[in-house]
Amino acid sequence: MDFEPPFQGTCKTLLQNPTHYHDKLSDVDECELPVIDLNNLNFGHTEREKIVSEVAQAASQWGFFQVVNHGVSQEVVNNMQYEQKRLFRQPFPKKVENNLLNLSANSYRWGNPEATCLKQFSWSEAFHISTTEIPTMRTEHKSLRSTIEAFVKTLSGLARSIAEILAQPLGIKPVYFEENCPARTSYLRLNRYAPCPFSSQVYGLISHTDTDFLTIVYQDQVGGLEIYKDGRWLGVKPNPEALIVNIGDFFEALSNGIYKSIKHRVVTSQKVERFSVAYFYCPSYDVVIKSCGKPALYRQFTLREYKQQTQIDVQEIGEKVGLSRFLL
Repeated sequence: MDFEPPFQGTCKTLLQNPTHYHDKLSDVDECELPVIDLNNLNFGHTEREKIVSEVAQAASQWGFFQVVNHGVSQEVVNNMQYEQKRLFRQPFPKKVENNLLNLSANSYRWGNPEATCLKQFSWSEAFHISTTEIPTMRTEHKSLRSTIEAFVKTLSGLARSIAEILAQPLGIKPVYFEENCPARTSYLRLNRYAPCPFSSQVYGLISHTDTDFLTIVYQDQVGGLEIYKDGRWLGVKPNPEALIVNIGDFFEALSNGIYKSIKHRVVTSQKVERFSVAYFYCPSYDVVIKSCGKPALYRQFTLREYKQQTQIDVQEIGEKVGLSRFLL
């Protein structure tokens, strides 16, 4: 198929050399993330305080939770699914050229051609889109652009609302996010996980934490998302009515470790492709992230400093180290 990235060709050496394999992926238990009904925000002070408590508890104990009655219509979700599939069906050479949508360099990503072992290789492809780039997308993709605009408009408001809920128990003023997370600083990532003949040994997305305040994810019903909790991996059961929210590194630092940015990954399927869309709620590059508690666990840093450190780590050891680099 001309739209499929050359996964097997690029990692041929890794796949043929048994010493480069992961330990075989083992079966994991399935879990259901906490579910928060955001419709209850409309039912007065008591119900709102209950939701604040539920969200804060999920963020501190799980680092992940689900929201229902989130305001993203099924029509928008369906349109996003349709347009996303059309986009990934474009010929691979066109996707690699980066001018398919008139996006910045490296917006289209797949696998990891520089991987030296399978634990560094992700069997997936993605379009990573800055919200500032959406209006400049090519006119021949007008339908995709309008669908993304509708999706992002809803998710940006939802992300800010959830961030403000999380801020309340920390004593952080709601205007913190209005002032430091303008709409232009966030990102959307369209993900496709291709069928993988080596699904017992290759991940769709390697283990990582997210570099942001929080991430909102829509996933299809194929499944494959796994989270690391209490020393073991758990498979997240898909919920067709819910969006998944997970805490990012910046909120863990801001909360002084109260909220948890936990490792997660995606496993592949041998026969079925999987799609998801992730919205990353980020601050401006030079906003200073400062722990709200005392004694502070983390030194102050900015998104710019964090990304620079991540680039250094990836170049030197092949993977992101993350928030532990900024511990005091």
